Amino acid sequence: MIYFHIPFCKQACHYCDFHFTTSLKYKSEILQALKDEITLRNHYLQDQNIHSIYFGGGTPSLLSADEIKALIDYVAKYFVLAHDAEITLEANPDDLNLQKVQSLKNTPINRFSIGIQSFFEEDLRWMNRAHNSTEAETAIKTVQDAGFQNVTADLIYGYPLLTNEKWQSNIAKLVDFSIPHISSYAMTIEAKTALAHFIKQGKTAPIQDSQSAVQMTMLIEALSSQGYDHYEISNFAKNQKYAKHNTNYWLGKHYLGIGPSSHSFNGLSRHWNISNNAKYIEGIKNEKPFAESENLSFYDRINEYLMTSLRTMWGISLNTIQNNFGQDVLQHIAKQITPFIATKDVQMIENHYTLTNKGKLLADHIASELFLIEDD
Repeated sequence: MIYFHIPFCKQACHYCDFHFTTSLKYKSEILQALKDEITLRNHYLQDQNIHSIYFGGGTPSLLSADEIKALIDYVAKYFVLAHDAEITLEANPDDLNLQKVQSLKNTPINRFSIGIQSFFEEDLRWMNRAHNSTEAETAIKTVQDAGFQNVTADLIYGYPLLTNEKWQSNIAKLVDFSIPHISSYAMTIEAKTALAHFIKQGKTAPIQDSQSAVQMTMLIEALSSQGYDHYEISNFAKNQKYAKHNTNYWLGKHYLGIGPSSHSFNGLSRHWNISNNAKYIEGIKNEKPFAESENLSFYDRINEYLMTSLRTMWGISLNTIQNNFGQDVLQHIAKQITPFIATKDVQMIENHYTLTNKGKLLADHIASELFLIEDD
C-alpha cells in the first residue's frame, strides 16, 4: 500500500488538526519531492506488489488530473501495480465539477472519497468547509454520472448544531444516493484547532459524549437496516465494497507513506516524515529526509493488533494470537476480556472476539483494558 499526503487546502476547517497549508507556494517543489521520495524509499516495502494507492491530505483534489497521473506513473516505475489495485482520491465537493471529473477519467483513479460532512448549509459554515450544501449533492451525482461506481462519502456527527432529525436526514440522503460505502466520524476536539479555541472562549457549545453515543447508535441502526455491513467502527459498506486500503491498515498490512507528515509501517517499525513543507522538501532534495522512526517491541505489536483488529467486524483472532504471540498472551486476553463478555459488550464468534453494537461505543476503552505492558 502507498499513501500520498498532499498538504494543501483552500481553507482551514475549524476542527482539523492534520498537516496542511492554504498556500500553494511550494506546490511544484512538493510534487517533485514526492517523486524523489519514492525513489529514495522504494525498497521500504518487501512486497513490491501494490494493491492500493491512497491520495489523502490536505485536499488532494486540488491537484490536476495530470499531476495525479504523474504520481501514479512514478509509483509504477518502482512497484508492480496489481491489475485490480484500488486507487482512491480524497476530494472536496467543490472540486468535483464536471470538467474535473471528466479529466480524472483519464487517470487510473477508480475510487472517490468525498468529504461531504453534512448536507446542511449552516453546519458547513460552522465547520468552515469550502463547499456548500448544493455542491455536496452535485458532486456525488457528477461522479456517479461519469461512471464511477466505487464511491465513499464522509459524514460527521456529535456536534452542537446537529439535531437527531438533521442527522437522520444526512444518513438518509447518502442512502438515497446508493453510496456503496459510508464513513462517519464523531466530532472531536483537537488542541490548537479553531474549534478548540472557540469552545474555550465560549463562542460555541462544547462537544457532548452523550450526543455522539446516541447519534452513533442511530447510524448503526439506520445503515444496518439498509444492508450495510458495519465492518469497522467508522465504516460501513454494501455488497462487500470494503475499502481495500483502510482495511489493510486495520489488518496490519505494511504501507509506505509519501509526503510531509506521512507515516509508514513495515511490521517491525514505524517511520514518519516531518510536518513542515519547506523542511520536507529540503531533506528529500539532499537525500537526507527529516524523519523519525521507532522499532516496535513485542508488546507494541500485540497492542497494535488488539487495537486495530477489535475495531473490525472480524475481531481478535484467537488463532492469530496463539500463532504470533503465544499461549501466555492468549490467556491474558481471555482473562481481561471476560468482564466485557459478561456485560455483553464483547461476544465470541467462531474463535474470534468481536464487539457487540453496545460494545462499539466503548471500543477504545475495551482495547486498552486488554493491552499488555512489560511488567505483566
